[in-house]
Amino acid sequence: MSSAGSGTVNGGISFWYADDGLPEPREPLGGDATADVVIVGGGYTGLWTAYYLKKAAPFLRVTVLEQKFCGYGASGRNGGWLYNGIAGRDRYAKLHGHEAAVRLQKAMNETVDEVVRVAAEEGIEADVHQGGVLEVAYTPAQLARLKAFHEHELSYGEKDRELYGARETVERVRVADAVGSTWTPHGARLHPVKLIKGLAAAAEALGVTIHEKTPVTEIRPKHAVTPYGTVRAPYVLRCTEGFTASLKGQKRTWLPMNSSMIATERLTPEQWATIGWEGRETLGDMAHAYMYAQRTADDRIALGGRGVPYRFGSRTDNDGRTQQATIDALHEILVRFFPSLAGVGVAHAWSGVLGVPRDWCATVTLDRSTGLGWAGGYVGSGVATTNLAARTLRDLIQQDSGQAGPTDLTALPWVDHKVRKWEPEPFRWLGVQGMYATYRTADRRELTTHSAQSSRLARMADRVAGRH
Repeated sequence: MSSAGSGTVNGGISFWYADDGLPEPREPLGGDATADVVIVGGGYTGLWTAYYLKKAAPFLRVTVLEQKFCGYGASGRNGGWLYNGIAGRDRYAKLHGHEAAVRLQKAMNETVDEVVRVAAEEGIEADVHQGGVLEVAYTPAQLARLKAFHEHELSYGEKDRELYGARETVERVRVADAVGSTWTPHGARLHPVKLIKGLAAAAEALGVTIHEKTPVTEIRPKHAVTPYGTVRAPYVLRCTEGFTASLKGQKRTWLPMNSSMIATERLTPEQWATIGWEGRETLGDMAHAYMYAQRTADDRIALGGRGVPYRFGSRTDNDGRTQQATIDALHEILVRFFPSLAGVGVAHAWSGVLGVPRDWCATVTLDRSTGLGWAGGYVGSGVATTNLAARTLRDLIQQDSGQAGPTDLTALPWVDHKVRKWEPEPFRWLGVQGMYATYRTADRRELTTHSAQSSRLARMADRVAGRH
């Protein structure tokens, strides 16, 4: 059966906007202006940073400039996984020592609770459910990786993580052929757009100025340049994640990696009875080209993975339109996990971009000589990491301006991490296309060979990508 018929909404930014409605547009910048801090990008990073800066120092004049509307990018298109993963932790352990990486992991564990706390405090109804994160294995090679992953996470101090066999896994979620899983309580499902809308409203209530429909074309010390005027400020923060390549001089800074999602029709109680999933954990797997899914508040399955991984020249999509082949591939994953849902239609499909640094490490930086700062490179783990990044940017600015001293956050190993740029085209495009083609081939081989050994192809792709 076709995965997507005429009833599938394709694009329209994301299912989350179809569900909650587009926001009322805010006014663009009306001419040259000044501020104490200007933030480029109205996604989670930018809005959390504005929120925490105004909370800490209400007298600060904070302005956010957003090219479309708040949450247009990854913040309004993601899978709603609020969890404790952070890109680059193992590399930080090698560079700064194991204990430094343990501190980073502990900060991420606490960040999940911090987002939930602020949402409750600010009255943001974002369909938050703290069911943790369940990652499953359904081949011998995946099971070997799962057990190694579980032990690895324990080594970073996550003592409340649990390892399940096939029977215990099926008691939680009846994934076809599941042979094991690992679960952490440090995760929650949420509705991304309800969170971003609530966060923007909370920031404005504190006195943050937000200008939408205001693209920033260039960032330089003390200046954010737009077609409508320039905002001058001692601190200019770049919070643009997958759209960073569109800024002058930033073409090769972070690669805009494409990720795609589908949302099913609503499932009936009878259909849910065949699946389980009563704990509403966020759900992932141990494939090389992995998937991620959630059970939505209105009883759909929202599921994502890589479609067309990268567009030549770091181009980004318009409003999330997705190729039919990608929709079909995601529907195949859905049916691979839950064969009883083969006849369930895809209500919505969409895509978005996430920021990938050359060494796959998320970073937070404030250049004290120029006042330029940035955070990002979350590689798809941004729903929680953006919050930690924002609190860290707040502390760095307060330290630099003499309002406060160093903090535990400013001492974390991802602060001021330097990373080289991506290769020029066509090498960038060829490398990413080849990497994901290799991962998919590795997954297919593991499904058919039933070997407990991970495919050598995947290890080779990891080395080429710079992921290890």
